Amino acid sequence: MSLKFIALSGTVSVTENLYVYESENRMMVIDCGVGFPDLEMHGVDLVIPDFSYIVKNKNKLAGIVVSQGHEDHIGAIPFLLKEVKAEIWAAPLVAGFLKDKLDEFGIKNYKINTFQPESASFEVGPFRLQPFRVSHSVPDSCGFAIDTPEGRIFHVPEHKFDQRPADGRPFDIERAKMLANEKSVLFLASDCLGSNKPGFTEGEAEIEGNMEGIMRNATHAIFATAISSNIGRFQQMINIAQRLDRKVILVGRSIQKKIEIAYELGCINIPHNLIISYGDSRRFKRNELLYIVSGCYGQVGSSLYRISLGEHDRVEISEGDMMVFSADPAPPYTKESEDFVIDNLIDKGVDVHYYDLHEGLDDGIYVSGHGGQGDITELFKIVNPKYFIPIGGEIRYMKSYLDLAVKFGADPKNVFRLKPGDNVVFENGNARLGEKVSTKKVLVHGLGIGDVGKVVLGDRAILGNEGVAVVIFKL
Repeated sequence: MSLKFIALSGTVSVTENLYVYESENRMMVIDCGVGFPDLEMHGVDLVIPDFSYIVKNKNKLAGIVVSQGHEDHIGAIPFLLKEVKAEIWAAPLVAGFLKDKLDEFGIKNYKINTFQPESASFEVGPFRLQPFRVSHSVPDSCGFAIDTPEGRIFHVPEHKFDQRPADGRPFDIERAKMLANEKSVLFLASDCLGSNKPGFTEGEAEIEGNMEGIMRNATHAIFATAISSNIGRFQQMINIAQRLDRKVILVGRSIQKKIEIAYELGCINIPHNLIISYGDSRRFKRNELLYIVSGCYGQVGSSLYRISLGEHDRVEISEGDMMVFSADPAPPYTKESEDFVIDNLIDKGVDVHYYDLHEGLDDGIYVSGHGGQGDITELFKIVNPKYFIPIGGEIRYMKSYLDLAVKFGADPKNVFRLKPGDNVVFENGNARLGEKVSTKKVLVHGLGIGDVGKVVLGDRAILGNEGVAVVIFKL
């Protein structure tokens, strides 16, 4: 009996995570996320993985397991469920985010099984999974010890060793060690995005003090933004607002809904009457308000984008206000849109604080959710696998991960750097590359899925650069 690990997407890129485990003629999917269009993808809203292999083998699909609540891990699940039927397993907050998304897409008759990372054990086809909590930038993020017909493996998509996270629930090191020590580990598939950064990634606790120090200098309204699933960061902003005696207004559906879900599940603490409506905000002075706004990457059409242009119908930012970006412009294709928003705000006389190491700007208002070299090596020590598979990062990060694994003591031949569609077959404790699965990027624009290709994008680029002439004449 063999085990196959297929990286359908999520390697050689930071987003669009989609991994398949296959054994005994059954298949389990872990994560199914979206990516974002680059600057040459004119008119494209999202990029999703190619599901064709899963759809072709849908009779084998035993279920979908979700590791965390960021869009690059859950955002494409509604698209997949339009093609196949499958049960889903997720921790409570992740399940809440996903339920809201599936309802928004009009997906019916789905089933989400929730599990508690501290103690759960569940089966998906021939796979037995035992989750453990990891530190990341969204609560309820998990890694998994998975028992397969070929032995135990570990799948840890994103993590860092933060023992004082904003949500108060750190990496469950003891449970991870227990699961790793029970049986020898065949392989580890884990995050490589921070593999070129020395040391351990900074903890979340320092962010709150740094943000408060900046916000205390504000003399007018404060605006702050972060990625909409970063509940821990919003908790810190709410804590600061309470200490500064400012009311909070949530701007943008994504933030409003995610904070509502987190509050209902006890993942965020909000003092009574601290959050107010747009209408109630008119009763307060500008220096008594803190706006938490969606659109941290300056996405076209987002709340922050419209505010920066003066086009939001309820919220206005003006000279003397402060804007705090507690987010990393990690996807390079968002840099231009974020710069556009920042420039608009500065032009309005807004005091803008943002993180950009290329410009030498680091006020301590952002830390990554991805582990550095110290975090990655520490996970190696805990798991001590025979084989290694870097996921969730581009080629340069996969190479740095390989170097770390070799330094740890791994045989370079036991580190598999996979491209989308590549897979590794494990049999009798040995590993080899399997036959590549055909895959491609699927572009979503409006109601269209996968019907935009290079020719259409090329035509759009020409129209965007050179314009179009319309001639009207009377016959």
